[in-house]
Amino acid sequence: MPNPFSYENKRVVVTGCYSGVGAALLEVLAELGVAHVTAIDVKEPDGKIDRFIATDLSDPTAIDAALSAIEGPIDAVFSNAGVAANAGLDVLMGVNYLALRRITDGLLPKLAPGGAIAVTASMAGNGWPSHQAEIMELLAIEGWEPSLAWLTAHPDLLGEPYGFSKELAQVYTMQASRRVAESGARINSVCPGIIQTPLLADFRATMTDALIDWTIGQSRLAEPRQIANVLAFLGSEASSFMNGSNVLVDAGFTAALTTGQIDFSGLAH
Repeated sequence: MPNPFSYENKRVVVTGCYSGVGAALLEVLAELGVAHVTAIDVKEPDGKIDRFIATDLSDPTAIDAALSAIEGPIDAVFSNAGVAANAGLDVLMGVNYLALRRITDGLLPKLAPGGAIAVTASMAGNGWPSHQAEIMELLAIEGWEPSLAWLTAHPDLLGEPYGFSKELAQVYTMQASRRVAESGARINSVCPGIIQTPLLADFRATMTDALIDWTIGQSRLAEPRQIANVLAFLGSEASSFMNGSNVLVDAGFTAALTTGQIDFSGLAH
């Protein structure tokens, strides 16, 4: 029987693969026999790719130009690019949410039957239920600039803007799943805990060392490849009956938090 984890004869698109999880994903895909990789990023990655499209993912015009240059059919799209809150609100929401949405809309018609979209979200977005009504209001806005205007007008939701951007990613994954399925494809996200990537320094700057170290102490620090493996699974035929799922990959942190097993004594207030 064919190996459902294999990427032989598969064509994929990956965003944000210069470093971290995206770079690890390129390694995993190469090992799984991927036929063709188009990389979209601000810097060209060193990993095995077949085409690089230099793109500022906070710029909708640049995204549209990149998407128009990609021909189908595509078997998997990995929306992996992400930035921390110190990038500024427009860039943060542009890269972490609006680019994800624009890429999904632009490449969905080019996905092969049974194709997959795999999103890199975060466990930082687990708080979406407390903002669900507001998030659904924002998701109903289609334009890039109107969406940014809405966000600017709701500063109460942006106490931790990175977390809110990932709440948007999680809820968008669920909301888009029905429409994506009607096109013969599927969309799921991976929601990692804290990862040992270059972005960790930015998280320490915006979320404090105390919070980051406490969180790592309650679980452990992930290696990029541990997350990349799950992304590769979500983009493969092995996950063909999954759609609209936000998959926690956080070494059990959320499970322990939900069941009252987290020790808050070491968390500075």
